[in-house]
Amino acid sequence: MDNQRNEVRTKQPRQTRGFGESVAHHFVVTIPPDRRSTVTIAEQYGETDVVERCVLAHHLWAAIAEDVRYEFNQRLKEKHLPTGRWRPGENKVERLLGKELLVLVWAIEQQLDSFGVGTAIRNWRGLRPEERWWLCTMTAAATGRPEDAGRGWRKALFYILLENPVS
Repeated sequence: MDNQRNEVRTKQPRQTRGFGESVAHHFVVTIPPDRRSTVTIAEQYGETDVVERCVLAHHLWAAIAEDVRYEFNQRLKEKHLPTGRWRPGENKVERLLGKELLVLVWAIEQQLDSFGVGTAIRNWRGLRPEERWWLCTMTAAATGRPEDAGRGWRKALFYILLENPVS
């Protein structure tokens, strides 16, 4: 009887791809091999329902990619899940981590260079995951498409993450 209880309590780690993706609703970060091309971030609700959320200059992606990878992998390790890394092509990202990524990406998307990106990353890290999720939800509802860059909530994210001083 005790063996049966122990077997029931033993939990196998779930199978994931990329950065924790294991279900139909997730994000896809498409990184082109050509550094002159743009990185796209899309939200995938299932097999065919995809909403493009952001198009980011490759040099801006390069400025945040390592910090985002580190942050996401720390969180995945806490949940005893395999870690991920960014590769050219499609990178699947778990739904809530994808929301967090969008908050940072939307804040920096209109930067001409990587100046200020370090401040944005530090301020982004200072937000709790729940705060990032809420900011993403509010922003996506009003200005969640690539053509909405620099408007409404997206503009607010710029000020929240880049204009807010970090000590």
